[in-house]
Amino acid sequence: MATLLTNIAELTTNVDPHDDRADDRTGTLTDASVLIEGDRVAWVGVAGDAPAADEVIDVGGRAVIPGFVDSHSHLVFGGDRAAEFEARMAGQKYAAGGIRSTVAATRAATEDELRTRLRGFLDEMLAQGTTTVEIKSGYGLSVVDEERLVRLAAEVTPEVTFLGAHVVPAEYADRSDEYVDLVTGPMLDACAPHAKWIDVFCETGAFTVAQSRRVLEAGIARGLAPRVHASQLGPGDGVRLAVELDAASIDHGTYLTDADVGALAGSDTVLTLLPGVEFSTRQPYPDARRLIDAGVTVALACDTNPGSSFTSSMPFCIAVAVRDMGMTPGEAVWAATAGGARALRRDDVGVIAPGARADLVLLDAPTRIHLAYRPGVPLVRQVWKDGDRVG
Repeated sequence: MATLLTNIAELTTNVDPHDDRADDRTGTLTDASVLIEGDRVAWVGVAGDAPAADEVIDVGGRAVIPGFVDSHSHLVFGGDRAAEFEARMAGQKYAAGGIRSTVAATRAATEDELRTRLRGFLDEMLAQGTTTVEIKSGYGLSVVDEERLVRLAAEVTPEVTFLGAHVVPAEYADRSDEYVDLVTGPMLDACAPHAKWIDVFCETGAFTVAQSRRVLEAGIARGLAPRVHASQLGPGDGVRLAVELDAASIDHGTYLTDADVGALAGSDTVLTLLPGVEFSTRQPYPDARRLIDAGVTVALACDTNPGSSFTSSMPFCIAVAVRDMGMTPGEAVWAATAGGARALRRDDVGVIAPGARADLVLLDAPTRIHLAYRPGVPLVRQVWKDGDRVG
């Protein structure tokens, strides 16, 4: 069955128009239509040139954008950390060690409890326009618990990341190298069959550069592609390690040196910015303008997790990125769609083009600018996922 969406006031395709327009490199069309056949986009263009279709949907002069691609989330966990958030708002500094409280709650949760909560988060994200999501483990930190987290994640997405090297668990306090032995040995053996990616928190309070290298290289040897958490709490060498190992993304990047920016700009590694973290932890927002102007490929993601960013709203992250990180609305929407796809090294999502997956979001607004212009307002009117209307 062919479905035609027509009377689209503004269509963001994220297909580079290859012209000299400095204000928009996202292939935005006006008075546009999109033809969906099965789970794919079949045609995109001006409404007057649209082909015939079995079903025609007049969207009433609203905007359509690609489905959001959230390339950084931690959706499988137990408990919450509302008290920790309250303490931060009262002045307590954020530290990586708070992860251990979620580890305890996650280990105590049943598999059915974790699965039900995971699916609830996915429904929440889909209602807000997120059609592709990456999910990390990292709240089990034992062989048994990490294996069940990646296995549950693999039930709902192909973008599963093994993050056994999130922090050192309490039972390995002062024995971090022994814990890395566990992560790179039995834990990796158990988790690799369910995962696509390997990740590590390369940060003071988590893992050193040498330990991070061990984790990433072990994962690469097992066929997993690398991603890296780094430079969230302070400057360090994690960015350069990520670039050296051709990591798909370096995530956080709150504290970057000029050398870090130069290394990223000359690489295929995407810098994934996580505005919800800075909002929740009161750390300084990264200067996205500096990064984009330097030639760094930037993605936006929610980092949904109970400690540092308990939001699943990509529209919220877009609004913050525009307001506090120096991005234009067009850049922020690109980063939350095509940028996220690049962070996952995919070209079938994050764009609206023939052959791409038919993941589209209809906004209750005439332009994508309203995502930042009307923060907190539920502007996602309809979502298509793999060609099906959802919600």
